[in-house]
Amino acid sequence: MKMNQEHKSCGKTGSGTLYKIGAFASMNRVTVKTLRFYEEQGLLFPAAIDPESGYRYYTLNQMATLHQISALKQAGFTLEEIARVNNGADEEAIIIQKKSEILAEIAKLTSQVAALDGYLAKKRGSLTAPVLIKAIPECTIAYVQTKLDSYDCLFEKMPKMGELMEQAGCICAMPEYCFTNYLEPGCKEEDILVELCEAVTEPKEEIGELRYKQMPAIQAACIFHKGSYHTLAESYETVLKYIEDNDYEIVGEIRENYIDGVWNKESENEWLTEIQVPVRKIEKEE
Repeated sequence: MKMNQEHKSCGKTGSGTLYKIGAFASMNRVTVKTLRFYEEQGLLFPAAIDPESGYRYYTLNQMATLHQISALKQAGFTLEEIARVNNGADEEAIIIQKKSEILAEIAKLTSQVAALDGYLAKKRGSLTAPVLIKAIPECTIAYVQTKLDSYDCLFEKMPKMGELMEQAGCICAMPEYCFTNYLEPGCKEEDILVELCEAVTEPKEEIGELRYKQMPAIQAACIFHKGSYHTLAESYETVLKYIEDNDYEIVGEIRENYIDGVWNKESENEWLTEIQVPVRKIEKEE
């Protein structure tokens, strides 16, 4: 729809009765100031202007143009974007682009709200899950040692390891125990040295990078984490604080046990991971 209308002298037009700017503004629940502003911006010109008095007049068929401007403004369009539509740009393409921008902003704001909720939960001292000290029995594992460019690479590395295990004829132990063994201290965002591990009934043929070893029994401080791997830091903070507050010390490599994930749950909210931190009680001197 073209928004601009040519200036015409005062009088009856072929498109119907002329209404003074005040009446037209009242009919459309906008202000006279708004109509004058739209005229200045080249969005909606009067249908006619009295050359002597300067009075502006509009016709009923201009209501559609005014309503379009209002609708686009309500949808978040800038006047510049509305002018682009007015000048012949692809209206549908502009609307799709605006929708994409709004959805991205919603996602950003949702993430910020979640962060604020997490901060408030910490301030109130609430824990997402209890920390348990428990014994984890020894097991035979098939493993692949590798470096991850990022934590998302787990989704690529794990299936490849599964293919090697299948070629070797490995039989997974029951209950299943699939975990990542972090081989370096501290938290890294890239070049993360890990062992991808799966408990098996017995060693089989070594194929490619696939190897086998016996993992000793450990005592671990454990916490269940529900949700995306990107929020694991919150659960790590909880379990590490528990270790510090209860006079334990870390004595081995931290494991992440993947119970539910992308392979069997559609929603990240349903992913379940157990963080296992090997610990021992600190002996206090009397």
